[in-house]
Amino acid sequence: MSDTTQQNVAAASGTFTIGGDMTVRRMGFGAMRITGKGIWGEPTNPEEAGRVLRRAVEMGVNFIDTADSYGPEVSERLIGETLTPYESGVVIATKGGLTRQGPDQWLPVGRPEYLRQCVEMSLRRLRVERIDLYQLHRIDAKVALEEQLGALKDMQTEGKIRHFGLSEVSVDEIKKASAILPVVSVQNLYNLANRKAEDVLDYCEQNGIGFIPWFPVDAGKLARPGGPLDEASKHHNNASVAQLALAWLLKRSPVMLPIPGTSSVAHLEENTRASEIELTEEEFDSLTRLAA
Repeated sequence: MSDTTQQNVAAASGTFTIGGDMTVRRMGFGAMRITGKGIWGEPTNPEEAGRVLRRAVEMGVNFIDTADSYGPEVSERLIGETLTPYESGVVIATKGGLTRQGPDQWLPVGRPEYLRQCVEMSLRRLRVERIDLYQLHRIDAKVALEEQLGALKDMQTEGKIRHFGLSEVSVDEIKKASAILPVVSVQNLYNLANRKAEDVLDYCEQNGIGFIPWFPVDAGKLARPGGPLDEASKHHNNASVAQLALAWLLKRSPVMLPIPGTSSVAHLEENTRASEIELTEEEFDSLTRLAA
């Protein structure tokens, strides 16, 4: 049973204002894993999936990230069914441009007419008139970038997209996209053990762009028993490895917006409570150095 005394926990993570006018709490929720195995089909336990979404909002999470390819369509539909009418201030970010052929299979499609259809269907499933943050899930190398972003720019002009973001991109790609329409967020693979996107994070920080790390809780070898994270947990009420990895992300940059995902209320509560953990400079520096 949920600990109902744990309210507004995410507030401890601080806030970030996306696009200059959309303030969210930095600890968010990634809604990929409320679908079936391989991010395919319906969840094994639909009731628990609904409880996870409601509990996230109850704990103060007001930034929820999803995509039309999660399920496909399942995650967006469950969010729309479960959370509408949305509480004031809740931001739903979604993504389009990846198609699904089966469990764990993903193929980018960036044809303008397809992206337009993606936006229209996401609006319907999420039960909103405007998508607060719409992200191109992958740039399609077979379609001119100007054509892909042009379609989304048109939909932004029509009032169907509030802000626009990118996923899995380089600094050069962010710059090229920014010449076509404003980029307010970037979602790249990044965590304590995998920091290949360090240059992208630095660019985002320098330019006030929100950075959304996906797969945020991987800690690699640091998670081993007796390792640095194990040692640090003793100084933080035996915090879990996942909690410390999330705390490290929050301390790493003020533009960092972690979106840990789960299909379990207990795991959601554990992840969200990472907002309340503040690593010392020494702990942060030690983990940063050892994971490099």
